[in-house]
Amino acid sequence: MNPASEGAAEAGTLYIVPTPIGNLSDLSPRALRVLDSVDVVAAEDTRTTGAMLTHFGIRARLTALHEHNESQVVGSLLARLAEAQSVALVSDAGTPLISDPGFRLVDAVRSAGHPVVALPGPCAAVAALSAAGLPSDAFSFFGFPPPKAGARRDWLQAHVHWPHTMVMYESSHRIQGLAADLAPAFGASRQVALAREISKRFEQHWRGEAAALPSWLAEDDNRQRGEFVVMVAAGAPPDPEEAIDRLLRPLLEDLEPSRAARVVASALGERRNTVYRRAMALAGDAPPTAKE
Repeated sequence: MNPASEGAAEAGTLYIVPTPIGNLSDLSPRALRVLDSVDVVAAEDTRTTGAMLTHFGIRARLTALHEHNESQVVGSLLARLAEAQSVALVSDAGTPLISDPGFRLVDAVRSAGHPVVALPGPCAAVAALSAAGLPSDAFSFFGFPPPKAGARRDWLQAHVHWPHTMVMYESSHRIQGLAADLAPAFGASRQVALAREISKRFEQHWRGEAAALPSWLAEDDNRQRGEFVVMVAAGAPPDPEEAIDRLLRPLLEDLEPSRAARVVASALGERRNTVYRRAMALAGDAPPTAKE
């Protein structure tokens, strides 16, 4: 059994400590022991973490580690570990590194040969997915989609045929834009689930067709507040002919059908004669009867 599971933090060890995403009761007894016994807590926001630790009566040495200073802070934390000090990494809420800072630190600590211990605990993506009623045997987590409308629509369109349940985060000031883009990208009937304010007083879950989500959000201003997890059911596999056409059309603007067909057949692993006949059809010519 890992000694840290029963007692204080071990010397020279980095601990990844999930913190509550709403309900303070979700901080585990093991997390409390580690936070109370490490030499330093690296926090995304020292004020947020300081208030949480004060609530639990923990007086810890805090240092800031966030997306803007992580590269600069890694060296000093490695030095602490080399001196047999213990370090805990926390984010503002939830599990560190899940759409939060920490990757550079963990990578550097492992590369330096120091142990890294990850504690299980709160994670909005996992909590939302477990209650969504969408397939969870395979899923993909994408963090936040692109913030700008045009880039977001292109990104969604590129994932139309994604083979697993998609899980993403979104903020209150962009949730309506994301909701409005789902049906045009994925189709009106694609199943979508939404969770907001997980483990907080006004926690709410919704599931339905993509086309219905914008109106559901608009029915009550409160539904547009808080932090969101949006999940989209897996897409159907692409139609082979659709994939062929998508690649052929731009090539046919500059290439002869035979050459365009060779390029696409090679890219997709399709039979050249099959692609050539499709190229001829798109070009407006009848396919030849003999093989090219």
